Amino acid sequence: MDIKQIGVIGAGQMGNGIAHVLAVAGYDVLLNDINQEALDRAVALVNKNLDRQVQREKLSAEDKAAAMARISTTKTLSDLGTCDLIIEAATERETVKEAIFQDLLPHLKPTTILTSNTSSISITRLASRTDRPEKFMGFHFMNPVPVMQLVELIRGIATDAETYQACLAVVEKIGKTAASAEDFPAFIVNRILMPMINEAVYTLYEGVGNVKSIDESMKLGANHPMGPLELADFIGLDTCLAIMNVLHDGLADTKYRPCPLLTKYVEAGWLGRKTGRGFYDYRGETPVPTR
Repeated sequence: MDIKQIGVIGAGQMGNGIAHVLAVAGYDVLLNDINQEALDRAVALVNKNLDRQVQREKLSAEDKAAAMARISTTKTLSDLGTCDLIIEAATERETVKEAIFQDLLPHLKPTTILTSNTSSISITRLASRTDRPEKFMGFHFMNPVPVMQLVELIRGIATDAETYQACLAVVEKIGKTAASAEDFPAFIVNRILMPMINEAVYTLYEGVGNVKSIDESMKLGANHPMGPLELADFIGLDTCLAIMNVLHDGLADTKYRPCPLLTKYVEAGWLGRKTGRGFYDYRGETPVPTR
């Protein structure tokens, strides 16, 4: 299948990054969001990030201008009906995603492939609520999208080979590497990463170490570029908790029980960098551990 126009639903942190890499690779991108301000911010951020690539001589000024010209925006979901492939990158809530697909279905071409950037929700279950489960799969980018090299491609139980190959071709064209994952809770990356973060929170909760010592131990002792608590703040503690709940509910194993301290931080609204406080306080010039 020849994919030329790609729709991206959601103009947040993930959506703008996805639009960025697709446009640079030569795809026409139609970015959708219910909020015009979010769309304007996303386009401005893509422009800024492309400028950075030009300054670093990773992209020519002509290529940057061409990429920006390939991105258009709309608040009207039905406008995405002309797209060959749609990547949903909305809020990580199943009810929200289902509602988006339901509203979209009447406007799609029969050949349109639907995908979700979900980090943990069942692809098989999402696909079953559409009219094309064989043309539905998981298309999970890592954050920040322009920098991270991996894309998880997740096949639902009904996903056909043609759909997988079409999505694989897109991943290769944007210069990233695909990891093929089966449809089990949290797939590969988050199945391994989130329990590590959760264990780091338990280590803090039980007083084994403080925030600084835990992060330094993993950075210097395991050569991780970021400590697990610093990484949790970067991802968002609400997202970490949501994925741990998916693992715990989906696999029914107590080893995935979310740490009560993680739950408490989320209840406090301390979600990490995006709210100014998490395991670190970001309101000053330099981040300060909160425990």
